[in-house]
Amino acid sequence: MIKTNCRARRGPILSLLLSTALIACDKPVPESPSAVAAPKPRAQADATAAADWPNYNHDLAGTRHSRLAQINTNNVENLEQAWSYPMGRNETTGGLSGGSEFTPIVVNGVLYLAAADRVVALRSETGEEIWRYAMDAGAPSRRGVVYWPGQQDTPARLFFTSGRRLIALNAGTGRRAARFGSDGEIQMSVVYNGAPTRFENLLIVGSNSPPGSVRAFDARTGTEVWVFNSVPQPGELGHETWKSDGWRDHPNLLHWAFSFTVDVDRGLLYASFESPGPDDYYGGNRPGDNLFGNSIVALDVRTGRRKWHFQTVHHDIWDYDLPAPPGLLDVTINGETVPILAQAAKTGYMYILNRATGEPVFGIEERPTPQSKVPGEKSSPTQPIPIKPPALARVSYSPEDIVTAADTTAEHAQLCRDLRDRSGGLHNEGPFTPYRYRAPGAQLRSTLLFPGSIGGANWGGTASDPNLGYVFVNTMDEGSIGWIEPTPVDPSAAPIGEGWPSQPLPFRRMSAVGGPLSRFWANDAAPDSGGNELAGSELAWPCQKPPWGRLIAVDAASGDIAWQVPLGITEQLPQGKQRTGRLNMGGPITTAGGLVFIGATNDRRFRAFNSRTGAELWTAALPMSAHAVPITYQGSNGKQYVAVVAAGAAAIDNPDPPDAQALVVYALP
Repeated sequence: MIKTNCRARRGPILSLLLSTALIACDKPVPESPSAVAAPKPRAQADATAAADWPNYNHDLAGTRHSRLAQINTNNVENLEQAWSYPMGRNETTGGLSGGSEFTPIVVNGVLYLAAADRVVALRSETGEEIWRYAMDAGAPSRRGVVYWPGQQDTPARLFFTSGRRLIALNAGTGRRAARFGSDGEIQMSVVYNGAPTRFENLLIVGSNSPPGSVRAFDARTGTEVWVFNSVPQPGELGHETWKSDGWRDHPNLLHWAFSFTVDVDRGLLYASFESPGPDDYYGGNRPGDNLFGNSIVALDVRTGRRKWHFQTVHHDIWDYDLPAPPGLLDVTINGETVPILAQAAKTGYMYILNRATGEPVFGIEERPTPQSKVPGEKSSPTQPIPIKPPALARVSYSPEDIVTAADTTAEHAQLCRDLRDRSGGLHNEGPFTPYRYRAPGAQLRSTLLFPGSIGGANWGGTASDPNLGYVFVNTMDEGSIGWIEPTPVDPSAAPIGEGWPSQPLPFRRMSAVGGPLSRFWANDAAPDSGGNELAGSELAWPCQKPPWGRLIAVDAASGDIAWQVPLGITEQLPQGKQRTGRLNMGGPITTAGGLVFIGATNDRRFRAFNSRTGAELWTAALPMSAHAVPITYQGSNGKQYVAVVAAGAAAIDNPDPPDAQALVVYALP
């Protein structure tokens, strides 16, 4: 690769077809119409699309399904590493959800990737750099990018976010796309850390900062086209679900999911919103169901107008965000084709709806749930619970569920009993158990909530196999522990954060091991700390009996579980005890070769499963855990590759060595 000085650039601008790479400078240059490739014949275009991984979720339906079958159930055990690309130390390393969670894309045989301080185009067969765009400030999104194919005299572009910045590069050269916004970028009114979603000439983004919203921009100019606000304003549908003017102080109902899904034929965009904040565990200042919190909202993708919505949690006081968009699939039920969506959630449930109407396919019941006794709190008397599928993660706890020496080790079991005793005992009334109220000086007694606030399912979302009609999801059985107590000092003395209202938070969640990030696992922390999750590491084993993590296949035509298996091992245990399943972040993909590929687990492994049976067929050790969605594609040499970013450096990891963060790529010999 040629190294050049951005202030005094030397050498010709090389074509993407040449073997020498470019380093792109921040200075924009005019976009050349000659960079636009001639249209491909239909058959060739179809073959190219099958070979590529063109979007974060492969396709706008979010199937994450590839038609490639060169790697299959008969030969997957022979996979070996083909190449890797070092990504550098992500600035979030060691944080709560630190490290890169990036899913690359492959378009026309070129792999696009954002590393710690740069965006690169790589030869998908070798990892050789074609061009490099070095960031002038900040870091590119650690989650994804999106490709726009261009039109007429406008070359193809690659888009990514960096905080509030939405940046456009010429996909062929890596230089700024000068005609987009101001010199190749626009300033959005919100931060978005996910991958923009492209539909036609629209770029759609969510929000990681207030005001909670979904926004669409013109991919040609950067002009904002429409906005959907997650908190209904006066006169809008859903405004009545915010009593006592609670809507005024909660502009932070965000859409932090990493992507969106789109029903292209119906022109519907599916947005999945989080719970209202900034206090995830107290809602006394926002009585009502709080739409569109915890809701799937179907929007007209071209206008942003709401078509229908479904709320998965009323008046959330558990931090049960919807962390990923739903997957879309057509299935045959009673002889009729039904367009469904499958939304996996932190609640431990999967909500299967008719994606055209929002109606439940297998029934969802409003069931009475335990009520909060926190002063001023008015929890919802019922919550929507699917009849089918059954819960995909633990949703209750009883005293005999605590881990024993026979399950793991005597030391681990003792640590867990100590946590139970220090917590004053553990209280659970089943799904949606509210946190107990603890008055000042009152006796210690804790709620143990399953799933806890990291799930259930998390941002990894679902994959599906259209041929089998199965939807695949990885879940974890993580318990959150603690109580709600009055905040002892004036909480308005400290700012909450950029864009958030400086409102007093009268109550807080705490526990014997701090709060609010307190988990039912074997890791100690001081009672006045932020919680024992903050330094959890790979050795913070959960305190209930295994399995702690699972990979599950749901038959979308019946709502039944087709199979489920533990996902991950605890290799510090004796051989006969190792299949515990592990805590996991990241998601699966599927292939026509009959395979499900997934990293996700915090045991530093990448795996392949038989999609029909759940049999584990291949495992590779990684330098770091892969909290990302993998991809598969075909190179120009005709070989199929499978790739995943291994850069897990979150609270559930040991982020060592930090320079090991890399894209790792596999192929058959």
